[in-house]
Amino acid sequence: MTATDTTITQQNAAEFRSVSAIFNNREQIDSVIRRLLDRGISRDDISVIGKNFHSETKIAGFITKKDVILGGLKQGAIFGSIFGSALALLTGVGVLFVPFIGTLVAAGPLGAALLGAAGGAIAGSAGAGLVSALVTLGMPEEKAAVYQTRIEAGDFLVAVEVPADKTGEIQLLLESAGGEETHVNEKSLPRRRTGQIESAADLSPEVRSHLSEDAQRAFIANYNKALSETSDEEKAEHQAWDAVCEQYEQDEDGTWSKAKSSI
Repeated sequence: MTATDTTITQQNAAEFRSVSAIFNNREQIDSVIRRLLDRGISRDDISVIGKNFHSETKIAGFITKKDVILGGLKQGAIFGSIFGSALALLTGVGVLFVPFIGTLVAAGPLGAALLGAAGGAIAGSAGAGLVSALVTLGMPEEKAAVYQTRIEAGDFLVAVEVPADKTGEIQLLLESAGGEETHVNEKSLPRRRTGQIESAADLSPEVRSHLSEDAQRAFIANYNKALSETSDEEKAEHQAWDAVCEQYEQDEDGTWSKAKSSI
């Protein structure tokens, strides 16, 4: 088996770690993302967070490309306007308000994890900032404080999830691409569980943040029903979203919360 064949997705039994670093500019971000993808790292495992992404497109909460399509917008419109670079290759993008820092753009699973960290603290609680959320995700407080300071100053955070035996290799790659303040987090990011969904706590943060409690229950019921019939999680998710769109409308914040009239 070649090094290319030995990708993250093929090492299901491996224990994962999160390797992070700070970068100074968007050109470095573009370069390091392409290098990571060329190395066989899944786009689902790469995250980027920063302040200096400019867009006239207003996004509420955290969304995925699928949300953009379901929302009736042109696929890629939001992502092109925000990124226009290799960042558009990553999964999930959101705009988060972080106390003490302001508005951040986040791409990849770290943004979704931050939205759900510390009971939603990152989404706007006046008493918690990025440090608190990163610590909740397993990062030492002193390193989290450095990251918050650097991001507040306009730098960018890149985080990559890899099997434990790949951390040294990826750390060297990040550093050779200009990464500073590298860190290996022993705790992997929380991900949505597979199989039947038992409660709203099992929903991924980017899904949960877009649904009212009633819409969450509708999503879960339709997801589980479709999964039992098809055993296909992607199809089940599509059917669950379709059901939500049929039963609810979005409010001014982009949350599916307004039940449609049955008349």
